[in-house]
Amino acid sequence: MTSRVGRLRDGRTAPSHTSFAISSQADLRMPELPDIIVYLDALGSRVRGQVLKRLRVFSPFLLRTVEPPIEAAEGRVVVDLRRIGKRIVLCLDAGEQATGEPLFLVIHLMIAGRLQWLKTGAKSPGRIALAMFDFATGALALTEAGSRKRASLHLVRGEAGLAAHDPGGLEVLEADPAAFRAALRRENHTLKRALTDPRLFSGIGNAYSDEILHAAKLSPLQWTSHLSDDEMDRLFAAVRGKLEYWIAELRRQFSDRFPGPGEITAFRSGFAVHGRFGLPCPVCGTAVQRIRHAANETNYCPGCQTDGRILADRSLSRLLHEDWPRTVEELGSDHR
Repeated sequence: MTSRVGRLRDGRTAPSHTSFAISSQADLRMPELPDIIVYLDALGSRVRGQVLKRLRVFSPFLLRTVEPPIEAAEGRVVVDLRRIGKRIVLCLDAGEQATGEPLFLVIHLMIAGRLQWLKTGAKSPGRIALAMFDFATGALALTEAGSRKRASLHLVRGEAGLAAHDPGGLEVLEADPAAFRAALRRENHTLKRALTDPRLFSGIGNAYSDEILHAAKLSPLQWTSHLSDDEMDRLFAAVRGKLEYWIAELRRQFSDRFPGPGEITAFRSGFAVHGRFGLPCPVCGTAVQRIRHAANETNYCPGCQTDGRILADRSLSRLLHEDWPRTVEELGSDHR
């Protein structure tokens, strides 16, 4: 895609900060609450009530526990599936162990971890395979693209062991406005950080927080301590509305099949701002802007969320200094 260029006041040419570019890793993001729920739905119909016949771990970086040994999971029945934040939990029966406690397989996909469902006897998906869970109904492959292995697998015993993996964030879809306000006021952060903090809110990450804040017409950099009651109500409604919408939409999309490789992705065609840097906001037409910090990117609409102000992008504002535009008008009419 051709990148636009802008002219600085001293005549220098610089890349436009409204060009739309996608990095090679942009299709990868940590699966969030709607994605995890769709995975759980797809797994439930395939493995609930089934015996885990064999568990093969291919990567030395994946398994993070040694007790109980991973072999203890084999031969046990998957009696239920749960979500803890952004983690997928396979609940196994107590088997014949002396303690009589159930075991739990806790899978954290992190950024690039994904799940694939394969037919019985199928080969593993090659070098990206981290583990295979073999059932009579088929095989679940845990994969991870890229060289940085961050996905994890824990085998823990009993509810107490499982509780140690819960960051404690509020389940917003089960909460009332008062509980939401209390979680939001617990610490003073920017809205972007607060929504994506797993200790405050469960299952919300980079992508859906962008969509939520756009729907609520709030700046990602607004401080939680500065929110009015009306703004809190708008934010609560936006969190519930966006998560419920995307859960329903993804359930419709994957109602009769397991999500395939590349279908749990960073970008969805129905998103308003996330992954749409430089493209027009579907509400007001203003070019979607971004803030980049390390490997993360926040997308927002100046027209809908910041009263026309452009929030400083650290990487580009350092380059442009006084030439960094402060308002939508300074972007120029060609960016509208």
